[in-house]
Parts: sequence; C-alpha cells; structure tokens
Amino acid sequence: MQCTQEQLDEGARILKRSRSLAVSTGAGISKESGIPTFRDAQTGLWANYNPQELATPQGFSGNPKLVWEWYVERRRMISDVSPNPGHYALVDLEKEFDEFTLITQNIDNLHRKAGSKNIVELHGNILRFKCFDREHPIEQLPDDDRIPPRCHCGSMIRPDVVWFGEILPADAVMKAGRALETCETLLVVGTSGVVYPAAAFPAQAKACGARVIEVNTEISAITPLVDVYLQGPAGEVLPKLVETFRAL
Repeated sequence: MQCTQEQLDEGARILKRSRSLAVSTGAGISKESGIPTFRDAQTGLWANYNPQELATPQGFSGNPKLVWEWYVERRRMISDVSPNPGHYALVDLEKEFDEFTLITQNIDNLHRKAGSKNIVELHGNILRFKCFDREHPIEQLPDDDRIPPRCHCGSMIRPDVVWFGEILPADAVMKAGRALETCETLLVVGTSGVVYPAAAFPAQAKACGARVIEVNTEISAITPLVDVYLQGPAGEVLPKLVETFRAL
C-alpha cells in the first residue's frame, strides 16, 4: 500500500507551517541504496560469526584482525553504493528551513555524500577512525602492513562507530536532544521504532509540542504516535513530499 496524495498534502502542510525541522533516519533509507543491514551482511565468509565477535570491544580485543577485516569488507561494499532519491530529497528539505538537523543511526556516510550539512551521526561513521585505547581521532591511516594499523600512541586503530555495549557519543546525544526539544516538526524515515534512544525521539519531540511525520514501508512501533504516516519507500515518498511542499 502506498500513501495517498491527500496524506502527502497533509504532511506538506505540516512542514509548511514549521520554522524548524528535525529528521531521524534509520536503516530503511540506506537499504534502498543496496546497503545490507548488519545482520544481512553476515553472509558467505562471515555467516559463522555473530555480532559479539564482529562488533564489540571484547570481540576486537580478542581477534582484532578478524574485526578489522570485517570492516574493510563493509567499507568496500559501501564505496560502491550511491545515495538514493530519498537522501537527495532530504538535502532539498534542508534548504527550506532556517533550523534543520538530520539525526541518523546509519554509519554509511550516504547523507554526507548526498550533500546534507547539519548531520548528527548517533552511531558514528564507518569511514572515520580512532584509536582503541585513547580514542585519538585518526585523520589518515598509517601506511604500514600491520592489521589493524596502530595509532601514534601505539594503540590499535578501530572504526569510529558505536559497537554493542558502548555508549553513544555525548556530543551527538546533546545535539540530537537539542534538535528534538526545539523542532516544530520531526520527520522519521525508515526506522523500526524499537532501537533506543532513536525509538524515543517521536515521543520526546511530541512532548515538546512538535508534530511527527513518519515515512516507512511498513507500520512500525512508533506509527500510533505520529500525526501523519506516509507509507512507501523513502526514495519514492520523500521526493513527492518535497514536490508537494514546494507547490503550496
């Protein structure tokens, strides 16, 4: 089932009456570009490994070479993928609001690749690196044969992503919280509504007086809370929403 033009009109009117917009995106928008979810990517060589081995500090400490090579493979996969029309529609929306914040759970860099500017990456970015012991940011990987490579301090270098059991970056949480408290509309795209803290964003924004629009292929855990539910793929629905918004 696809959303109707009447529903798009309602969503567009909410956006038109808003001065500030926050957007929360999840794996759904990236999957449309062909990026498999974490578990979907555990195929072939990786089918016999579980998340505790590939995406935890303990897994990295126990077998750093295995974890490093898993992320090398994921970066290779992502390098061949392009943003889809949903990503570009959010770039267009950003130009329409004085206050705009894009909060994403995705680590694939596709929002930046599309051209979005004010981005909060809750779970980090797979194209960035830091050292394991002291979290020194790594601007450029050293050109040596060690797997994983080493920081100037001697620590192993790891992807700058949030692993299972780790807390979210404090600055990202603070920026997201500020956006949710001040936005007049929250647009939620491609999330399951069960992964926290993002699952709580709609309730948090509504408690501060915001309207909530959801774009998703299926009804989610947050759908009962939203003001407008636009069913369908983000790559199809968001461009139509932007077109309807601009026509008002």
